Amino acid sequence: MNKPQILIVEDDNAVANLIAATLETQDYAYKRAQTGAQAVIEAVSCKPDVVLLDLGLPDMDGVDIIKKIRSWSAMPIIVVSARSEDFDKVSALDAGADDYLTKPFSVDELLARLRVALRRVRYDGTRVGEESSVYENGLLKIDYSAGCVFVSGKEVHLTPIEYKLLCLLAKNTGKVLTHNYILKEVWGSPTASDVSSLRVYMATLRRKLEKSSGGVQYIQTHIGIGYRMLNNGK
Repeated sequence: MNKPQILIVEDDNAVANLIAATLETQDYAYKRAQTGAQAVIEAVSCKPDVVLLDLGLPDMDGVDIIKKIRSWSAMPIIVVSARSEDFDKVSALDAGADDYLTKPFSVDELLARLRVALRRVRYDGTRVGEESSVYENGLLKIDYSAGCVFVSGKEVHLTPIEYKLLCLLAKNTGKVLTHNYILKEVWGSPTASDVSSLRVYMATLRRKLEKSSGGVQYIQTHIGIGYRMLNNGK
């Protein structure tokens, strides 16, 4: 099996060296880029499995790099940045980043986020060329053709909005979806007041799933940002 290939985009050598050393302990292969221009070239030429991206680069903002990569690729992008404001997180995620890790970060957390991204790469790869009509994640099963949801083999009755929300999260398992993105996809034209409605729907959806699964968590809340479907499979 080929080693996962990670692209480290970081202009701070100390941080880049720490990330590189961490990747080596897990036998991951990696490339390094210190500027946005180098990052785009490496992403195009090497097609890494995951990009670890700092936002504060000397030649361009990391959000612009995300947009450039997203114009031609769906490769997972994990932002690793000292910018901790919600605005910066939302901007990066709305531009197409899959996850956001704030500096200083723990090595264990970085590796955990990487494993989630790599699982998504493998999951997406198994679906290429086939139209999957069933989604399975641990005890959760969505039968798209029948429009039914099952947990532990028992049907869970959802409202149409709850079902649309669940399908959207399932399609993006492991990825943080911002409030704005979810509202646009489900409601079409989001307004600030819709966020409170979204929270109510998500709380009800989570309660139904967790009640049926014996407390297994499927939906993770990122306060002030959005939601993520957790991968409860192997």
